[in-house]
Amino acid sequence: MSVEVAGSCRVLLHELRSRPDGDDWIVGRVDTGDFVAVPEIAAAALRLLGAGHSIDETHRRLRAERGREIDVAGFVRDLVGLGFVAAVDGRPVPGAPVPAPTLPRLRPRHVRWLVARPVAVAVLAVTGAAAVTALLTPGVLPSHRDLLWSPHASLVLAGNAAVAWSIVLLHELAHLLTARAHGVPGRLGLGTRLQFLVAQTDVSGIWAAPRSARLTVYLAGMAVNVVVASVAVLVRAAAAPGTPVDRAAAVVLLLAVLPLPVQFLVFMRTDVYFVLQDVAGARNLYADGAAYARWWLRRAARRPGVDPSLALPARERRAVRWYALLLVVGTAACLAVAATVTVPFTLALLVDAAGGLRPGGDPVDRFDAAVTAAVFGGSWAVWGWAWWRRHGRRLRARRRARRAGPQAVAGMAGHESTGGR
Repeated sequence: MSVEVAGSCRVLLHELRSRPDGDDWIVGRVDTGDFVAVPEIAAAALRLLGAGHSIDETHRRLRAERGREIDVAGFVRDLVGLGFVAAVDGRPVPGAPVPAPTLPRLRPRHVRWLVARPVAVAVLAVTGAAAVTALLTPGVLPSHRDLLWSPHASLVLAGNAAVAWSIVLLHELAHLLTARAHGVPGRLGLGTRLQFLVAQTDVSGIWAAPRSARLTVYLAGMAVNVVVASVAVLVRAAAAPGTPVDRAAAVVLLLAVLPLPVQFLVFMRTDVYFVLQDVAGARNLYADGAAYARWWLRRAARRPGVDPSLALPARERRAVRWYALLLVVGTAACLAVAATVTVPFTLALLVDAAGGLRPGGDPVDRFDAAVTAAVFGGSWAVWGWAWWRRHGRRLRARRRARRAGPQAVAGMAGHESTGGR
């Protein structure tokens, strides 16, 4: 983006939020979720520019106060490239459209009660009551057989899928609403984590909030799962065994608890991953860990290069290297399970379903086969759509660059490395 920047220019910045992070400052836009780490003197320049000082005035004040020559004009051009500048000398700076938030009419004041202390106390109380009830009431905890609540596979698949996705929606809404309580827009969507189709909530804007707020948002979804499971335990304890209420509560309990272990697969950027990243003091644990893993694999293949983790502070470097090990081992294990279990199992089910759809069969069996094909085939179709939506543009760009020749490939790679988040 080419914008004329001169010493006499005054810039109008988009609404930016910032917080200290060690020796640096985290600065960015909550509405887009784009943040960068800058040194303290750059944060000071932002404050002066935001107060209406021209580029030259900002340069002179920083030189007088810090005794250093700062290229403020170059800094402003970088800010334009980041999308942080709204106008230069009253002339609007074009930029990418801001993604629309989910539930745009919902204001922080509407959901601020969710992050208040009484809610946390209520969550702990319900969870504690359920734990005591489970210990004192024999048979209240269900087994996997409770998921097979009907002899008709179609009813089991459709019913369990409806319950599971309802819990997923509550999980993601918890992230969205607690982020909105802190003034962060948030957007719900679908994505992929290796072979898994996942619902996800973009709350990148929470990065500027205090740590307590960040951890609350990251853990809110798991808290919802625990509360739903706890309520199901209490319902089962109060209901007569074998009744529809008891059996329904068993299904809800299992489908609320089963996703929780998956959150600890931190190599897939789960909720626990973001907690781990925050506690480790890392800024982009996944990207830095992936870069280190690629360097390590290139070194093993006798293709020398510079260790990318050396540019990080010592504490963050250790976290990135350990995470890179988890990333490689976890990804390899997950893909192995997909290749040997998930894909063959799904294909076998779809083949059986296709056979059950043959004309002349029992109508109930044909209906079961149709639902099975719709649930499993539809899930994988949505997975493919979500995967292509995330990666397709990059793959097309690389294909075009390869056709254009080696120089274009090198240029495209440089653009991706500097423009990525």
